[in-house]
Amino acid sequence: MMAAYVALFVTVAAVIAGAIVWQTNELLTRQVLTTISAEAEQLETLARMQGPASVADAVAERSWAGRTHLYFLADVGAGRIAGNLNRWPPELRDGAGGLFRYTPEPGLETHERFAIGVPVTLDGGRQLLVARDVEEQREFIGRVRTLFIAGFGLLVLIGLAGGIAASRQILKRIAAITATSESIMTGDLSRRIASSGSGDELDELARNLNQMLDRIEQLMAGLREVSDNIAHDLKTPLNRLRNRAEAALREAHTAEDYREGLGRTIDEADEIIKTFNALLLIARLEAGAVDETMETFDLTALVRDVVELYEPHAEESHRRLRFHADGEILVRANRQLIGQAVANVLDNAIKYGGRPSGGGASEIEVVLAQKADRVELAVADNGPGIPSLDRERALKRFVRLEASRTEPGTGLGLSLVAAVLRLHKGSVRLEDNRPGLRVVLSWPVPAVLHAREGQPPGTRAMVDS
Repeated sequence: MMAAYVALFVTVAAVIAGAIVWQTNELLTRQVLTTISAEAEQLETLARMQGPASVADAVAERSWAGRTHLYFLADVGAGRIAGNLNRWPPELRDGAGGLFRYTPEPGLETHERFAIGVPVTLDGGRQLLVARDVEEQREFIGRVRTLFIAGFGLLVLIGLAGGIAASRQILKRIAAITATSESIMTGDLSRRIASSGSGDELDELARNLNQMLDRIEQLMAGLREVSDNIAHDLKTPLNRLRNRAEAALREAHTAEDYREGLGRTIDEADEIIKTFNALLLIARLEAGAVDETMETFDLTALVRDVVELYEPHAEESHRRLRFHADGEILVRANRQLIGQAVANVLDNAIKYGGRPSGGGASEIEVVLAQKADRVELAVADNGPGIPSLDRERALKRFVRLEASRTEPGTGLGLSLVAAVLRLHKGSVRLEDNRPGLRVVLSWPVPAVLHAREGQPPGTRAMVDS
């Protein structure tokens, strides 16, 4: 294919160069014809005004002007009268001008040369030929033609050599990509496409493919992890569900006993369904299937509503919620998912927030603020927190740390939060609150979404419980 492109390029270039040479030759020829035609008209005018003798004298004088100026003046039946040509060119016997061959005067050169002439018929029947030697122009055109031929030969060699070298390099890199792809297709997802470091299109392709492979490997690892976690974490509630149903059949004697057993079985089934619904929602988020549900809304109002919703639950757990916001903050996001993420973080804080050693209610602080082109929501509690080594793992599915094993839950809360933030091109940070845990949700906000006109800057919204 590369050779075909080189051949096509050379062919087109040869046609262009040939056209240039031809046009150059035509231009030089036209210039010569224009000059000798003007001179022929001048001599014809001289013959009409001053007579034939003046033309003969002018031709005799001009014949000595140079080797390239050629003339032939002849009378009918008397032969040559004046001029430096020894004969009338046979190529011009039909009376038309054009290219002809001639032999210079004896003693100058012996080989034939080329000239262009224009014949003129004067009064009295005399024939005048005004011509110019074009041998130098022909030699110039020949040198140009030779130069083009040599240049094209060199161009062909360099083009073929460069094309072969480039094609071999490209084919080598494509072969490496193919080999890596075949290894990946056999199951080795850890393989990556090597780049040459040149930053060319193939390196860009390799970078994009490697990013895609990283994402595929991450999803496959997540799938294996989910499968393993389902096998381990759902085994217990399923066994418990079966045992409750079996106990109800074995121990129940009255309709009330059966009703109580079925109620417990339904509760266990609801927990399992809740777990599967969370898994399905996370899968949808990671697939990016909710882009069409984005809308613009006031995040401050949404977070305030969620905080107020969790106030009774917090009071039952001896917690107190404090909410701070820098006025109205407009965002473009999925309202339901953001609300679910905030609710999950608050639920975790209430569950694991801890209680002060002196009794009373522990405080959970919720702070919402806009920083440049990002919005941050921080939920801080005074509980045991999460060790720094476990914080990244805590954002994965079904991960439940030792401190939370005794609490009800599926281990999908923070994983769902992380998935929601990834969908909105944001992130989740787990920080040390000294004491306790500080969960920070951060995602970008379009520049056009600022506080509405008329909202005083720095307005504080607070809910205390």
